[in-house]
Amino acid sequence: MGLKQNLHNLKEKYRGTKFEQGFNALHTFLYLPNITTHSGAHVRDAADLKRVMNTVIMAMVPVLIFGMFNAGYQHNLAINGVAEFLTMDNFVVGLKKILPLLVVSYGVGLGIEFIFATVKKHEVEEGYLVTGMLVPLIVPIDLPLWMLAVAVAFGVIIAKELFGGTGMNVLNPALTIRAFLFFNWAAWMSGDKVWVHGAVDGITKMNGVDAISGETILGTLAANRPVTYSLQDMFFGFIPGSVGETSTFLILLGGAFLIFTGIGSARIMISSIVGAIVMGIIFNSLAGTLMPALGMGEAVSGVIGTGSKFFGLMSFPFWQHLMVGGLAFGIVYMATDPVSASQTNRGKIIYGFLIGFLSILIRVFNPAYPEGVMMAILLMNVFAPTIDHYVVQANVKRRMKRLKTQTA
Repeated sequence: MGLKQNLHNLKEKYRGTKFEQGFNALHTFLYLPNITTHSGAHVRDAADLKRVMNTVIMAMVPVLIFGMFNAGYQHNLAINGVAEFLTMDNFVVGLKKILPLLVVSYGVGLGIEFIFATVKKHEVEEGYLVTGMLVPLIVPIDLPLWMLAVAVAFGVIIAKELFGGTGMNVLNPALTIRAFLFFNWAAWMSGDKVWVHGAVDGITKMNGVDAISGETILGTLAANRPVTYSLQDMFFGFIPGSVGETSTFLILLGGAFLIFTGIGSARIMISSIVGAIVMGIIFNSLAGTLMPALGMGEAVSGVIGTGSKFFGLMSFPFWQHLMVGGLAFGIVYMATDPVSASQTNRGKIIYGFLIGFLSILIRVFNPAYPEGVMMAILLMNVFAPTIDHYVVQANVKRRMKRLKTQTA
């Protein structure tokens, strides 16, 4: 009670000063918001923006912890050729590399939020609580911190504050940050160097693939290099990849939790999966038809499938597309962003289907950039209002037609 009273006294002290918004943000983070509904036709609910954001963060915590173990595991595997997964050494190695990414992401992002709130004299929104967690999970573990800081500043200012802050942004801020990183420093985002904690002889190769970048398996398939990871490794996440994108199993659990709490849209998630499967089946069918006709042999071979250098990703089994790269992570945690996604029920189905469809389309047709979910989501963020517009207009026309029929 003493601490709460002291904070209340300080809040009154800073009322009307330039520090009011910053202190209110700290007070709201620790306690319930002091602005509540007392009258009018409003829905009474215990949920507020802070609780919604915290729920999404809780859905990502298992993925974050797994990513720390996996970072150390990939490090020891690259050096020794064999390693156990659940060891304290793996966790410590991952923690040392991932914690600075979290600190920079939250430090720079929230710092800019506080500056804008102070200058524009508005409340600090809690929206960046989720973005700050997402960013370290979708970048390579060895990304230089200064690059991350520059990208976070760009994403918060251009993709968010320029449009009015949380709830007003057109593009997903986390994906805008990743797009900025990719198009400015592509070699850091999807290079062919193996990451180890403390380089061994400069660059160490492991099966000719990158040990931690987000496009590892997809890149090797596009280059027609053999991939030896089993389906079990891909599903549970014992593979190279960006920090939070490897474990499809934990991502699915996070998605189920978001649907159960009513925060994530099941329509978007399911329709995105359907769209990805449909596009994958189309490519598998084309590969099965074209490759024998061109004398290229079997369309699919090996544990997870490889083909000619022109058809490596086209012949990749459609259902396995969901277990590699950032497709599952993007569908669950970023395609469902309630601000930048479609708002109507039918619009969410169309929006999600096109995200999955375009993700596989970009992944297969551009071997230089095999991970297409980022561009697919950003593209559909732009078209989400258009989709909702035509869905609403179609409903209006149906109702007008029904009205004319009843009055005739």
